[in-house]
Amino acid sequence: MTRRYDPMTPPVALTIAGSDSGGGAGIQADLKAMTAHDVFGTSVVTATTAQNSRGVHDVRPMPGDHVASQYDAVVDDFPVAAVKTGMLATAEVVETVTGRLAGFDGPVVVDPVMVAATGDRLLSPEAEAAYDDLIAEAALVTPNIDEAEVLVDEPIETAADAEAAGRELVDRGASAALVKGGHLDEGDADDVIDQLVIADDGDRRSGDGDDRRSDHGDGAAVEAIQCVNPRVETTATHGSGCTLSSAIAARLARDEPLREAVTAAVGEMHETIRRGYDVGSGSGAVNPTVMDG
Repeated sequence: MTRRYDPMTPPVALTIAGSDSGGGAGIQADLKAMTAHDVFGTSVVTATTAQNSRGVHDVRPMPGDHVASQYDAVVDDFPVAAVKTGMLATAEVVETVTGRLAGFDGPVVVDPVMVAATGDRLLSPEAEAAYDDLIAEAALVTPNIDEAEVLVDEPIETAADAEAAGRELVDRGASAALVKGGHLDEGDADDVIDQLVIADDGDRRSGDGDDRRSDHGDGAAVEAIQCVNPRVETTATHGSGCTLSSAIAARLARDEPLREAVTAAVGEMHETIRRGYDVGSGSGAVNPTVMDG
């Protein structure tokens, strides 16, 4: 007896990021987060890594032409509704991705993976500088405190500093910036305060490439929102940045407004950390599968 074919047709999102052989971050975490939000995840691998829960042992970036070929193959076949970028590894890859996304009509979430948990810089100065054009393509950029300091070239010690950094990134062309406060020690240590800054046009999901790259300029009208959530007492947060940016991209692929997509995904992160994966002999990883979407 045969059964009737009953397929699903979910929205499609794309992650452009590195592979984590340990499974806790990168492409692996991105696809888990997208699946948890009922979104079909596709991928462009920018680098492979030899890593586990104790650390990264080797990184092999992909050549720019192969990154471009992966991207072209995906968008030629799938109706990609949102894109998330993560680890881009080299200036060549950053420039390649920026060039491809200039022709993409949907929202782009840029997670600028620049600084390791140890505080070490992961990119060359040339690759860091190449991020300026990619930020101008972004519906949202999601740096942590260390990455925001690199991007704006200013120290960030307070929540007010984080908001100022978000405003600077919006001035540079991003429609919104989420400066993540997990590494910020100011104030009540029981809470994590993430700063969301949205330009006056920041809830536009899409349009042609020129429309999305708004030059907001100094003094642009923006809305600043504090997202406050309880801090979980753990250092097992491997993959948290990847998971958050992918969850936001998945929600945008489902046509949620940017403000609601960000605040909902930030709220979900508490459970991904609290119910994280205790696997391996090093630091644990967050658990994207507990997101309720």
